[in-house]
Amino acid sequence: MGDLQPWHIIVILVVVFLLFGAKKMPDMARSVGQSLRIFKSEMRQSQKETEEVAKQANDSVRVTPAVENSGSVPASDAAEKHTSAT
Repeated sequence: MGDLQPWHIIVILVVVFLLFGAKKMPDMARSVGQSLRIFKSEMRQSQKETEEVAKQANDSVRVTPAVENSGSVPASDAAEKHTSAT
């Protein structure tokens, strides 16, 4: 139950054929095929754009080394403070 059997597909095709007629079937098939081609090309284009953005983001990320802040003042700054304080 719930599986789509081959005879289900045949019944659906017969109903579609009776509703739309023989003249419109080729046109409908062409438009479905064209829609699928457009959809595929848009998906490829979207994937390429996503890859380009990801590459640009990876290229723009800079890895900076971690700088330890020990709280000590460099010797030159300490000397300036000492001379200016006196």
